[in-house]
Amino acid sequence: MTKGEIQDLYFMDSRAKLIDIASYLDRLDRMEGDADFRHPAFLDALQAMQNTPVGKTRVQAVLESLSDHSTEPLEAATIGFAYGAQKP
Repeated sequence: MTKGEIQDLYFMDSRAKLIDIASYLDRLDRMEGDADFRHPAFLDALQAMQNTPVGKTRVQAVLESLSDHSTEPLEAATIGFAYGAQKP
């Protein structure tokens, strides 16, 4: 496929997702109270996508920024769901 063909297929879907992200961030900005660790992790992932290191793809940079890089297993699970970002 050419770049033009990729854009023809995926631009509108990607545009909608980008608008969803912007509205999510606007909603957070309008609300009172403090966001938890997921907000800065999300912003860091956006930065990782914009400033992808040489030799990595954008998707690798985003996934790595949101991944838990710990190597020691926990003795027991503390929650029954995923946070989607590494909790400090």
